[in-house]
Amino acid sequence: MSKNLEELRGQIDEIDQQMVELFKARMEAASQVAEYKKEKGLPVLDAGRERALLGKIADQAGEELADYAQSMYRTILSASRSYQNGKIGLGSKVYNGIREAISATPNLFPQRPTVACQGVEGAYSQIACDRLFKSPTIMYFQTFDHVFKAVESGMCQYGILPIENSTAGSVKAVYDLMLSHNFSIVRSARLKICHNLLTKHGTRLEDIKEVFSHEQAINQCADYLAGLKGVKVTVVENTAMASKMVAESERTDVAALSSRFCAELYGLKILQENVQDQDNNYTRFICISKRPEIYPGADRTSLMMILPHKPGSLYNVLAKFYALNINLQKLESRPLPGREFEFMFYFDIEASVYAPEVERLFRDLEAESEQLRYLGTYNEVIC
Repeated sequence: MSKNLEELRGQIDEIDQQMVELFKARMEAASQVAEYKKEKGLPVLDAGRERALLGKIADQAGEELADYAQSMYRTILSASRSYQNGKIGLGSKVYNGIREAISATPNLFPQRPTVACQGVEGAYSQIACDRLFKSPTIMYFQTFDHVFKAVESGMCQYGILPIENSTAGSVKAVYDLMLSHNFSIVRSARLKICHNLLTKHGTRLEDIKEVFSHEQAINQCADYLAGLKGVKVTVVENTAMASKMVAESERTDVAALSSRFCAELYGLKILQENVQDQDNNYTRFICISKRPEIYPGADRTSLMMILPHKPGSLYNVLAKFYALNINLQKLESRPLPGREFEFMFYFDIEASVYAPEVERLFRDLEAESEQLRYLGTYNEVIC
């Protein structure tokens, strides 16, 4: 007679107890290995031994269970490396830098700094800037690259950059520029975006032959624009520039996709309002500085990693977030220039930098990544 479910679960519980005791014994042995490696100056990771061990485990498990057994042992080996790093006393350069930033940052977020924004007066970056700071002095630049450079050079204390939209997705140009600039994220803002069709006074909908706007705004209004038959859509630097172009043009058959603020600023008429495809349309902006600043209440951390170009590298990283119960809010990948089919990975995680698991996370990531860049710890303001 076959066993019932409760009997089978009881059997599994007994096996689990044995496995836990064996795991504890294995980690104790790993601790002794760590002491030996520390004494001899040896690295924690022995890639050749791990490879051989995984091969042996697969043979012992048999064909049906080989993949499952290797998956389990990859997790055990990762835990063992992390445990050994702690026993050896391996610190984290990144986390040491975080400690220094916390001690050097004032308690209050600055309210009257000089801030770099891309575009012209009326750009959504400027609106986000005004929501983040009480009375900023804003300097406008033509490109996102110039915003990064203005902060890097010290010309501006902060810079505001769009990073993603809930409808159109990530602003890939900004992610690509992150690879070549040194900066730190000190705050982010989530701004609700409402696009309007702006024209000169007297222009009717049937008169319009061309619409100007930024690429992201065009993507966010794709369905609406598709309904404007025979109308040319032209990409410009940003939505505020589109409004300025319409206001200064001698043509009466042009329109801009832009904000209500730009209609007032440039003396234009709102021909149709809220024309974005999704009403729940938000854009996230990041506020960057030259050096790390970590203000009280910061609970979101961003980092970039270049991982070894081999199977399982990304899995090993994601497994660490899971093992430490750290919520991963965003994962973005961008191709590395000059390296075929290799990528930079961008992570947003939800965790307090004061939590001990965050120090352990950085210690482990430094040990296993080809390159790790800490981009900042901050909080997000909903505007």
